[in-house]
Amino acid sequence: MSLYPSLEDMKVDQMAQAQANFHQQAQAAVAAAPAIAAAPPGSTVVVTTQGSLYPSLEEWMGLPPAEFQAYAAQTQAVVPRPAGTVAVPSQNSAVAPVTGSQNLGVARSEIKQGVREVVVCKDASGKIGLRVRDISKGIFITFVNKGSPAAMGGLRFGDQILQINGENVAGYSKDKAMGILKKASPSSIRLAIRDRPFERTISLQKDSAGYVGFVYKSGKITKIAKDTSAARNGLLIDHAILEVNGQNVVGLKDKEISSILEGVDQTVTLTIMPNVFFDHMMKSLASSLVKSSMDHSIPEI
Repeated sequence: MSLYPSLEDMKVDQMAQAQANFHQQAQAAVAAAPAIAAAPPGSTVVVTTQGSLYPSLEEWMGLPPAEFQAYAAQTQAVVPRPAGTVAVPSQNSAVAPVTGSQNLGVARSEIKQGVREVVVCKDASGKIGLRVRDISKGIFITFVNKGSPAAMGGLRFGDQILQINGENVAGYSKDKAMGILKKASPSSIRLAIRDRPFERTISLQKDSAGYVGFVYKSGKITKIAKDTSAARNGLLIDHAILEVNGQNVVGLKDKEISSILEGVDQTVTLTIMPNVFFDHMMKSLASSLVKSSMDHSIPEI
């Protein structure tokens, strides 16, 4: 006779416990059936059971009860549709087209790999029409003036300047980089540009009501609705909306962004950037300048 149960005995005990748990859950479901039948159409009935074959999400994540409740409330809530937002549960399960599609919005939003050369000049007032900021030892464009040589040259918010007239600018401050641009010849300035390295694009599909499933405030994504195109395609909160189908929306009011979104056809391609980078890039820019003078034209392809 053994002091410890054999492996076979342990398996039998586990199977017996599993069967007992299953019967408990089945009995709870049967007991709840009248309540479900009596519930008005459209209402939600929650059935809880005692015992489980698997650990609960709370146990699996190892979160304290208070933290788990906060997590559950944040991730499981269905976002309502406040005025001026684009969130609604979607009945359309279609997946957005991949990058490279013939869709114009996707093509205008594409972030190209490699380095391109852009040649710009100065306008009558001796300006190129852009401002930059140094981030992580790189120089990034944070403002493009509408109608300026920079805008006509196709420069965009978030582009990284690698060289100015053949001079590498890695490690330069924004003041040093702007100083080089100011001293450059007005007739021809050659820029080596890497296309928007801090940004990414996500294509979403509108549902039958014209919504894609997210809420934004001051141009920043704050909530994602469950079972929507935004949720299925991996859109995240804490990101700023920079472009809609390639059109820059930085500095626009939420109502103006909403109007652009409403005017887009079935596929909506968003260009986004994490708030931490966006806030740093916008730190030295006056909001009045961005709202009044930022280039919001639709890019040509």
